[in-house]
Amino acid sequence: MTSSTPSTPKPIDWAGLGWLLLFFWYFSGVTQALLLFSGTTGFAGFRDALILSSLWLAPVLLLPRLTRPLSALIGLVLWASSLVGLSYFGIYRQEFSQSVIFVMFESNTAEAGEYFSQYFSLTLCLALLAYTVVAVLLWTRIRPVTLPLRSRVPLVAALLLAILVYPFYKQMVTQQRSFADAREKVEQRMEPAVPWQLLVGYRQYRQQLDNMQALLEQNAALPPLQNLKDSSGDAPRTLVLVLGESTTREHMGLYGYNRDTTPNLDALAASDKGLTVFRNVVSPRPYTIEVMQQILTFGDEQHPDRFLTDPSLINLMKQAGYKTFWITNQQTMTKRNTMLTTFAQQTDEQVYLNNQRNQNARQYDEVVLAPFDKALHDPAQKKLIIVHLLGTHMDYRYRYPADYEHFKDSTGAPPALSPEQVKTYNFYDNAVRYNDFVVSSLIKRYSASSPNGFLLYLSDHGEDVYSSGKHDRLGRNEGDPTRPMYTIPFLLWTSPSWQASHPRDLQAMAGRPYSSSHLIHTVSDLAGLSYDRYEPGKSLVSPQFVASPRWIGNPYAKNGLHEFDRLPGSQVKDQQRTAATDKARPGEG
Repeated sequence: MTSSTPSTPKPIDWAGLGWLLLFFWYFSGVTQALLLFSGTTGFAGFRDALILSSLWLAPVLLLPRLTRPLSALIGLVLWASSLVGLSYFGIYRQEFSQSVIFVMFESNTAEAGEYFSQYFSLTLCLALLAYTVVAVLLWTRIRPVTLPLRSRVPLVAALLLAILVYPFYKQMVTQQRSFADAREKVEQRMEPAVPWQLLVGYRQYRQQLDNMQALLEQNAALPPLQNLKDSSGDAPRTLVLVLGESTTREHMGLYGYNRDTTPNLDALAASDKGLTVFRNVVSPRPYTIEVMQQILTFGDEQHPDRFLTDPSLINLMKQAGYKTFWITNQQTMTKRNTMLTTFAQQTDEQVYLNNQRNQNARQYDEVVLAPFDKALHDPAQKKLIIVHLLGTHMDYRYRYPADYEHFKDSTGAPPALSPEQVKTYNFYDNAVRYNDFVVSSLIKRYSASSPNGFLLYLSDHGEDVYSSGKHDRLGRNEGDPTRPMYTIPFLLWTSPSWQASHPRDLQAMAGRPYSSSHLIHTVSDLAGLSYDRYEPGKSLVSPQFVASPRWIGNPYAKNGLHEFDRLPGSQVKDQQRTAATDKARPGEG
């Protein structure tokens, strides 16, 4: 009689599993690694690409005999998809996103041909060829990883549950989100990996495009403003509106801040009589979209829905015969930015410069300067140019190039801050200093064009960067407001010819308390426009200006509105900062 001994289970081929994962990750990981190590984005995309790439282990683990053909087929799809994002990074040093898809579909075939001829290069072709050769070499190292059937199926099921099912569970059960919101969050985690980068991006693009088209159709159906008159006559003119982002005046040397964050604007204010620094303007809300719905329309805190029922500033200027331009360094097509793109699409010409997938990516505002110059030289007789900056938006470290890293230690920072808080504080002040360069460059380029008109700069809202109270606040919270969240810079440069034909003592008005929610009335007054809806009492520069309560907060929430001047310390600190500004620049005001 012979006895049989049970066979010893074969150990898991960890090396074979590693080669499989490396092969599938390669097509997403190379681009994400380039983005990460170039400092363009943070670690999140790199991490998510690795997690999502492991999804492709499922079919080859279930069918080990077909490992090589399945891997070749999957790899071919991933390779083709990855060429888009990799080429885009090679050309623009940015991450491919739904914003890129929007710009692609907005461009005509002639523009597409120009882009191809401009950026096609032998270097790029050789880089893509080398990338492809490495992919093939990785495929040659692939071998089947055979697991017992009883462990193979549970392992694949666990893999699918962990990557696809658990994220939904976490968002819907743990975070209490709706299915639609949960899907959006999960899709954001999938986007760094191919082919989801294209599939998810296109689906989101279509969704946001539909929403935008509905808003544009609603806007197009609005009746024109009645009895519109232009006191400026037929004189050629160029008007500029520069919209900043997340910049509080409490971190600007121009407004008495103890750090030298605005050397260029300080010099302009001291030497250029055409620049007026308004010292007491606040924003109605601490969020970009909600602010734009007011400052670009007749909406305000008492009538927040007028952005849907009344013409916008862009509608007004087009009705007055202006050719309108929108130059933006903000993200183009995201769920939050659909309203911004809707405003942009109302203009005659748009330039979209920021196609990053997320805000935590390096994107510098000086990219607006070249298209701004081009718009200044457009032959139209009457022009309105709107420039929307990324400003000092979080993450602050991504808002300025390395040579603007001016503040590096705790000098001038509140003594209560920890070393990590000092780093963030310095990041923000460096971003403000770079913003000073961009805004002053726009003013100088506008002035050098010998324009007839004015340039107005304001930020959408402020930011509390350990600036108030116990110096423990960072960011914005409408439910717990502080003054740095709402105090904004407001600068007006007028050309000599415009000041001569529209004389007014702007310096005498520089201390007026004002809310940017009424900006459309100020711009109308400055441009010499009047119409039935115009209210001179709401114009900061009108002789008929009426100081009124400056409401801040969520107008849709019960008891959501507050008076800014009732915030603790508001009036006292405004007086202190006004005095500091006057002392720093004697003779102004």
